[in-house]
Amino acid sequence: MSTYIYGIASREHPALPDGMGGIGKPAREVRIVREGGLAAIVSDSPDDLRPKRHDLLAHQSVLAEAGAAGAVLPMRFGSLAPDDTSVAAVLGERADHYHERLRALDGKVEYNVKAQHDEQAVLHRVMADDPELRAFVEANKRAGGGSHEEKLRLGEAVVAAVQAREEADAVEVRRLLEPAADAVSVGPDGTGWLANLSFLIPRDRVERFLTAVKELGEKHSHVKVRANGPLPPYSFVEPGPAKPAADSRG
Repeated sequence: MSTYIYGIASREHPALPDGMGGIGKPAREVRIVREGGLAAIVSDSPDDLRPKRHDLLAHQSVLAEAGAAGAVLPMRFGSLAPDDTSVAAVLGERADHYHERLRALDGKVEYNVKAQHDEQAVLHRVMADDPELRAFVEANKRAGGGSHEEKLRLGEAVVAAVQAREEADAVEVRRLLEPAADAVSVGPDGTGWLANLSFLIPRDRVERFLTAVKELGEKHSHVKVRANGPLPPYSFVEPGPAKPAADSRG
């Protein structure tokens, strides 16, 4: 039976959730695998493991229990090893890396921010910002819509203007929110999103960050912003996220 890994913590972590229920029905009992100065929070894995709501919530619950009292490196749902011995071997092999990440993430949480355009509002914005495009639209209206070729050219011009606005707004979202963060990780592109960013936020800067999110939405009414968190810092378990400039934080 495979070993399911919830997260990695220091061996001296004060609240390792040994014995609580984890994934599966019936819930598999959570146990701790220790190696050197590290501890992995694990359980047995069901043979038919799937991302079902019950198991996703159980995964989060175990991490929340452990993370409430100290730094934990959260593993993504579905992280498996052949057995406990293999887990211990990885802890030993990557000990320096895990210790560095635990120090870097101590006292910090992740917020994921997704931003997209309000379709009608962004059209008004690009028209207001581009006199030539606005004149093109007015000319077409006076011509009763214009020829087929003119309609195509107008459509292409509008699409290009909206795409340029998306690129500019993506930069603006990051610029306005980054100062409160210790690090930023760019997420995968998604249909409809102009920005998908994860921010590593010290707990004492969370209020400042959420205020910045609110002000972003107020300042740019054509941009719809959604912040999800606090989350375990999934996006920062591995090193290498982009870091803000040193002088960008107060």
